[in-house]
This record gives sequence, structure tokens and C-alpha cells, in this order.
Amino acid sequence: MSLLADTNVVLGVSGSIAAVKTVELAHELRREGAEVRAVATESARSIVHPWALEFATENDVVTEITGAVEHVDLFGADGWADVFLLAPATANTVGKIAAAIDDTPVTTCATVALGQGVPLVVAPAMHEPMYDHPGVLDALDRLESWGISFVDPRVEEGKAKIATEEAIVTETARAAGNGSLAGQSVVVTSGATSERVDPVRVLTNRASGRTGRAVARACYARGADVTLLHDGPEVPYASVERVESAAEMTDAALSVAGDADALVSAAAISDYTVDAADEKIRSGGTLTLDLEPTPKLLDEVRGANPELTMVGFKLETDGDDDDLVAKAREQLERVGLAFVVANRADALAGEETRALLVREESASEYAGSKAGLGLRVAEELADDLAA
Repeated sequence: MSLLADTNVVLGVSGSIAAVKTVELAHELRREGAEVRAVATESARSIVHPWALEFATENDVVTEITGAVEHVDLFGADGWADVFLLAPATANTVGKIAAAIDDTPVTTCATVALGQGVPLVVAPAMHEPMYDHPGVLDALDRLESWGISFVDPRVEEGKAKIATEEAIVTETARAAGNGSLAGQSVVVTSGATSERVDPVRVLTNRASGRTGRAVARACYARGADVTLLHDGPEVPYASVERVESAAEMTDAALSVAGDADALVSAAAISDYTVDAADEKIRSGGTLTLDLEPTPKLLDEVRGANPELTMVGFKLETDGDDDDLVAKAREQLERVGLAFVVANRADALAGEETRALLVREESASEYAGSKAGLGLRVAEELADDLAA
């Protein structure tokens, strides 16, 4: 399973130095399942050779509009493209599209795409003063008013640098996707929590947060508004609330769950906490920690939100699949969950995983990447919310 499976993406390249990144961007689009064809302006061709784009896409590159009417072939009524991605988009190209000027292959394709209703995703890249120019800002606002999606640049070192490949691919998937979670608000918990022992020591676990982040990304790509609760970085596909301890994560979940349509608790939340020392505990001696159980996040959220659609995760270290299913069903029935994703501790490391998706009357296996598991969870969740 992949974000852009069976999706035809036209990659429009204009003359920013960020065009050097489009070869790897094309590869990443294809790794996520897309078929890619490139269109390049004359300015872009002076930065990245069409042969490089041809190599990256394994398709011929459109460098001029000829009698073959390439723009109509790609974006007309029976056109090839599912989505048009402009990356990088220069100030010049953005301004021309906003003014319906089509004097390059890229702007001509944009005119037809907009007229035909093909989704358009724009990833600007330019020097910061250009990005702040009133005319450029007006053009960006105008395009946004037409329903065009934007991948905001990273403004640093006096430049509005093109967004990360992850952000661009995710936004492209959202624009081109089936929108099965459109209009839904989903809260996702992710990663490990940690319990403070003293100002420098914590009790924690080995969860990486990859699965939770994959679920959040997949839900966003399918159209949801996502809130991610974790002790990790900002991500381009969710509103992030930083939490550290089990209590902080539970409090954060309770604060946002009331306005959500669903909660997916993929985090490995600490089962025990301690009374933290105010100063660093001196080393060298015997130390005993009194562990106190933490409240279960799912139970707390269910008590406050009886009708909320919720998905749990269950991690075990022993037993066969039947034992894993039985323990998952205990959690499912106790909390009233839509389904439970059950796996073993070896899923904590690496990119690959195996899990059982357990419902009241069924259990199905997933084996593959954690990114794929995120998509599977998003699709199952979409079915539950639709029902």
C-alpha cells in the first residue's frame, strides 16, 4: 500500500535553483506508487537537463507545446493527469498562472488543468524578498481562492526554500486522493512517553513513533484534519501538540477529543509513573523506585466521550496469534473500540511490521511497511466513520 498508488502525476518544473531537487522528488513520487511525467520551462532546462527528468520519470519530458497539443493530452477532458504538481514554482510562474498567462509549457498546462478542474499543487521556491512582494502574495492568495493547494516553503537564510519531499508528496496525495476522510477530524497519539525520575533521568520505552506518524500522515492524505500528540518534531501533515508524560498525553487527548470525529491511540504510553525528585539523584548507591500505575488513556477518553470512534493498539511479547487476538478483543470490548491493531514487541524497531487488525467478529493480517500499515488503519477508519 502506498500514498499515490494508481495516481498519474504531472510534475511541472520552473526556473528556480530548487529544480535540482526534482530528480529525487520524481523518484519519491514513484516510490509512493505514482506514474510521473514532467513538463519543464526553458528556464528550468538551464538548471536541470530534460534527460535527468526523463531518467527520473522514465517518460519523455514536455519542453514545448507542439502540434501534438501536449497540454490537452495531459489535462484535457480525457487527459492523462490526476494531479498537476508545480515544484518548484517561481514568482514568475505563480504570477503568470494567476493572470492566466500561458507562455511556457508549464503555464499553458496550468491554464488547461484549472479550466478542466484537475487538482493543482504548488510548491513555491524563491528568495524571501520575492516571496514577500505584494504582487506575489496577491497572486498566491488568488490561486488559493481558486482551490489550489500549497506546500509552504521553508523560510530560512533569506530564502523561501522548497518544502521537503515528504511534505510535497503528502500534499499531492491529499489533492489527488479519494478524500475518504475529508471533513473528519482525527486525533492520533504516537511514540513513547517518558516519566520523570529526576531533572535528568526518565523511565521510557523503545517505541519509535513511526507507526503513529504513518497513521497521522495517511489520515491527512485521505483528507482529514489531524492533531498529533507526541514527544517529537513538527510535521507538515498535522497540528502537533508536544507531550512528554502519560499524564500530559492523556490530558491533551481529553482536551481535543471532544471536537474530534475519531481518536487513534498508537502511542506506547507509560503504564507506571514515579514521584520525581527535585534534584539529581546521586549515583553509586542502591535505589528503589516506587511505581504507581497511570490511568489508561483510552478509558479516560471513552469516559468523557461515549460516542467517539476510537482505535487502540495492543502490544505483546509472547503467545501465538490466537492469544494476541484474545487480548486485543479484551481491550476492544472493555473500551468499546472500533478495532484494535495488535502486534508484538519486535514491531518497535525498523520500518517493517506485522500486525493483526482485530474487530469483534474478525481479525485480518497486515505485513509490510509501517507506512502501509498507516494507510490500512486510515482506510479501515474511513469505513467506520462512513458507516
